[in-house]
Amino acid sequence: MSVKREVNPATAYSFGKRRSSSAWMDRLFTGTVWGVGIIVILFIVGLLFLLLQKGLPMLSWDFLYGVPSEIEEGGGIGPALFNSFYVLILSLLISIPIGLAAGIYLAEFAPNNKLIEVVRICVEGLSSVPSIIFGLFGIALFVEYFEIGLTILGAAVSLAFLNLPVLTRVTEEAVRAVPTELRNGSFALGATHLQTIRQVVLPVALNGIMTGICLTAGRAFGESAVIILTAGVSTSGEMWDFNLLSPGGTLAVHLWYIQSEAIVPDAEQIAQKSTAVLIFVVLLINILFRVPLWFNSRKNQM
Repeated sequence: MSVKREVNPATAYSFGKRRSSSAWMDRLFTGTVWGVGIIVILFIVGLLFLLLQKGLPMLSWDFLYGVPSEIEEGGGIGPALFNSFYVLILSLLISIPIGLAAGIYLAEFAPNNKLIEVVRICVEGLSSVPSIIFGLFGIALFVEYFEIGLTILGAAVSLAFLNLPVLTRVTEEAVRAVPTELRNGSFALGATHLQTIRQVVLPVALNGIMTGICLTAGRAFGESAVIILTAGVSTSGEMWDFNLLSPGGTLAVHLWYIQSEAIVPDAEQIAQKSTAVLIFVVLLINILFRVPLWFNSRKNQM
């Protein structure tokens, strides 16, 4: 015999009321998130438009390859732009191998003890230290101790020190985020720990690692405090100067100098065009670093 259960109307009404209230709250939260997201996007687009609308149309090859002028108008940003890329590449060549190695060690090999915890806390603390502190460290090391003056070498090494904590923490977190099942599967197939890291862990963690490298590269390209203190505000005056002991004024430093101390008649136009170039290059760096992520995602989906 089947037993019929009577449904209490008050309970059913309460349950339906709760479901209706939850659905309304869900729609309200979704609408709020969409609204905030759209406002942020519009703010970013508007800010980029304000910064690029005046400088971008005035750009020319003569400005990009020209030598800066101290008095006459019509100077370019060629040596400063070259120094920006030169210092950036040198700093990444130093910081990426060391940062990746340190992050992999902390995630895969470091013992779980108080010393390693202190190291992690120190790395996290250094990643939030203002950049001017690293600039002062560069002065103490290269200008005062080694007495080599304001140089590209000092700026590159100081920027590498600035990027190391961030790269280390990003790499460690990206490696830790790799599922344990993937490691166990690799070990079950007879792979060694090194083979597992190289062939399984790093390809899966590549998205997070490349994101960290992209952030540090953009930060290093637009950095000015460290460069001013370790490389100066001037350049050698040559377009392709690879001498590591030459002055290393970059585009960000040149922009600051033009806006604050320059006496050239067209300082405002130079500042607007330099701003446009700086923003465009930072966006280009982000796109170039994203290309390996796109290929890696397509490779994993196949």
